[in-house]
Amino acid sequence: MSKSQLMAHFAEKANLPKKQMIEIWEMIVNTAYEEAKKGEITLPGLGKLVKKNRAARQGRNPATGATIQIPAKTVVKFRVAKAAKDSILG
Repeated sequence: MSKSQLMAHFAEKANLPKKQMIEIWEMIVNTAYEEAKKGEITLPGLGKLVKKNRAARQGRNPATGATIQIPAKTVVKFRVAKAAKDSILG
């Protein structure tokens, strides 16, 4: 489902204009981004966005087999809620 289709679906269900639904969606997404920058945000029934530090590690170049050093970095992870897993997987 594309963003346009999703927004049209939400707008129809909420009995709102599509443009207003897009504004609400952008507000939700931007809030999630801002809160994730601080550490984490829980999206009830869906999951949790978590900012995580990944340690430096050894890696291997698959083409040459040479060992390389992968530097430490910060990544964003999404942990799916149990309710979402149960609903999707049955």
